[in-house]
Order: sequence, then structure tokens, then C-alpha cells
Amino acid sequence: MARFDAVKATFWGEGRYGVQPSLTDVVVQDAELRLGVRLPGSLLEILRVRNGGAVAELCNAFPTDVPTSWSGNHVPFDDMMGIGRRDGQLSLLDTAYLVEEWGLPSPLVLLSGDGHCWIALDYRECGRYEDPSVTWFDVDDGTEIPLAADFQAFAEGLVAATSLDPDASDGNRPAS
Repeated sequence: MARFDAVKATFWGEGRYGVQPSLTDVVVQDAELRLGVRLPGSLLEILRVRNGGAVAELCNAFPTDVPTSWSGNHVPFDDMMGIGRRDGQLSLLDTAYLVEEWGLPSPLVLLSGDGHCWIALDYRECGRYEDPSVTWFDVDDGTEIPLAADFQAFAEGLVAATSLDPDASDGNRPAS
């Protein structure tokens, strides 16, 4: 558990855009009721530190073994939605609308994305009340890439995008 505690302590970046009001038990209960799922405890731990917003540069990418439309070796994770309704900013509570708008499968809870690509809690295999996996969805090319077995594993697997060598991901190593 020490690795997750370290991630939790350094997860959030600078700025206030996308940050929702502090998370309370009442807000969590309401969100779970509206979303129709039980949210993972590890996600709630991070959202209790700060309820959404920019992710630290140390945690802004998740490595992949397959190329994506974004990169040859990772998916971006620049921000994460919180739970709330501040100033019309997107929130986990917007999931139902966004899933319908973008033709995504269900049940999901969207964590981050821009419409064309999303990172989501994926409840399709586990059911609505167990810990979901985390999946990348690319709407434009219709691909899904499983990223992690659960949110804690996802958070612990996040790295700095700058640490990933795009030239090495396709087998073309830079000349020495």
C-alpha cells in the first residue's frame, strides 16, 4: 500500500480549473446513486485530497503495450474529473450524458477525456458494485485498450509522459 500512498500524495498538479468543491460522504452517496455504481475506494481517497483538476506531470501518462491514436506507447492522463457541479465544468456526474453522446458502452464512469478518447472505470465485467477495471476508449477508431485491473493499479502505473521514449516504442531506437 505504500506505493499508492506515495501516488496519492503527489497525484495532483497546479491550477484550479476542473476542481470541484471538497468531497463529502453525502456527495459520494449521491454520486453513486446517480451513477448507479459503487465507486472504488482508491479513487475516492484521491478525490478526498482534491476533487478533480489537473494531474501532476509525474502522473500524466499510462504506458501501453500497443500503439494508440495518441502515441506509440502510452495514453494521456492530464486531468481527472471530480464529483460536483461547479461552474458547468465536466464531472463524473456527466458520465451518462457523455456515454450517450459519444456512443460508448455501458456501464462506465468516465474519469478523463476530450470526447474522442476517454479513460473510464469499466463496470461491464465486474458488475456495478465491485471494483471496475480501467479502460481506454478511442471513439474515432473504435478501439478499447484495457489499462489496469482496478483504479489503484492504474494510479500506481501512471508515469510522466516525458519519461516515455516514443522512438523506442516502435522498435526504432535513436542512433547512439
